Amino acid sequence: MPTTADLQSFIFSKAYINGQWVSAESGQHFSVLNPADGTEITQVPDMGATDTRIAIEAAEKAQAEWSSLTAKQRSQYLQQWADLIEENIDVLALLLTTEQGKTLAQSQGEVRSSINYIRWSAHEAMRINGEVLPSSRSSHFEYALKLPVGVVGAITPWNFPNSMIARKVAPALAAGCAVVIKPAEDTPLSALALAHLAAAAGFPAGVFNVVTAQHGQAVGAELCANPIVRKLSFTGSTAVGKLLYEQCAPTVKKLSLELGGNAPFIVFDDADLDLAVEGALTMKFYNSGQACISVNRLFAHESIHDAFVKKLTERLQGYTLGVGTDEKATHGPLINQQALHKVTEIVDTAKQQGAQVTIGGTARTDLGPNFFDFTVLTEATPGMELFNTEIFGPVVPVYRFSTDDEVLALANDTNYGLAAYFYTENTSRTFRFGRALEYGMVGVNTTSFVSETMPFGGVKESGLGREGSQQGIEEFLETHYVCIQNKD
Repeated sequence: MPTTADLQSFIFSKAYINGQWVSAESGQHFSVLNPADGTEITQVPDMGATDTRIAIEAAEKAQAEWSSLTAKQRSQYLQQWADLIEENIDVLALLLTTEQGKTLAQSQGEVRSSINYIRWSAHEAMRINGEVLPSSRSSHFEYALKLPVGVVGAITPWNFPNSMIARKVAPALAAGCAVVIKPAEDTPLSALALAHLAAAAGFPAGVFNVVTAQHGQAVGAELCANPIVRKLSFTGSTAVGKLLYEQCAPTVKKLSLELGGNAPFIVFDDADLDLAVEGALTMKFYNSGQACISVNRLFAHESIHDAFVKKLTERLQGYTLGVGTDEKATHGPLINQQALHKVTEIVDTAKQQGAQVTIGGTARTDLGPNFFDFTVLTEATPGMELFNTEIFGPVVPVYRFSTDDEVLALANDTNYGLAAYFYTENTSRTFRFGRALEYGMVGVNTTSFVSETMPFGGVKESGLGREGSQQGIEEFLETHYVCIQNKD
């Protein structure tokens, strides 16, 4: 494990704009806290609209030079950035655990995911192709280019503060776009560490900018309203996403919105129960349930319901809550007090409405200020408040169902449409539900499908656009058509 001195060398207390480490124009700062014990890690600048405008203008100046580089040159910058991240993976993982709370093993996995996204984007930079078009007239030569959209604003969440930057920024950079990043107020340190390594990789000043803020309304409003910003990529709640969508309308920006989820997890009567339990444990409790694709509603067929709950509860007893740096800990705390209060209220309300707790159900104040126990709720019904609530914590409600049509209707009965999962050995059902579930991503007998090669994103109120795969870089490109008249 890296030493305290190693960690301190990657903790930055200023924002990064135009290749410089800078304070807020106002001189204001805010504290970044360790969620495991509530202690202050450092303070960072509390920036606003003016600071953001300066960053946007720096990105605009850098845009011309960056976009004029060859694809190979941009690819080499990205590869160098990925190399430096890989060389420092241990200290980056420790930093991530310190500011976000997840275990070191999970933090290591997240940083590796970032490296994969950056390397994928580096290769995709070399595969941005236009096309020669069929001539509309014999005297015309017509073709289409793929050009960078322009300056990109990226607003990233606290639950995956390292990889979410890589997923947004790497394809933008590969496409030829300069970026302005606003990281979540709870977890700005990973973003600043990545800026440090981007500078070490030789990125020109202004290509990679990080604006920190405790309350992001002013920063977000400037990113939306400023006409220099031609694309906004946001991951966060549906409520905030709708607000940004509205604020971007006057300047008609391109948008990528990865918003909330209400993921169903369906266990049919013919499912491999051990495999299904493993999938539920992985996708419900990873990062202590703090993921937009976490299992939110678990539907178990009435014939296997009791057996499934028994296996799930038994396996949870082998998990250990604790500080992320503790080797014995399998899961860490929630991000802050607000998150703890929300999860506590969800469980208390569900109990009042008739849900039964088979394990957990309470905050673990003996461990620290933000820990909540692994919790399974049975006797859940669609009429309960939590049926339409994104839990974002280590709590899984289990609903009974009896027929395929019933559970399909229940699974689709939500305004969200990000991820869905189901377990069955029936081939016909596999194809029918794979198509009929109204979600951007569907896992069949697996929950492990997120990677740089797949198009990550949702439908309905879960957002717009895709991250990862070839589609991910297309989000940062515009089609530019040219028609040449031949006079001969």
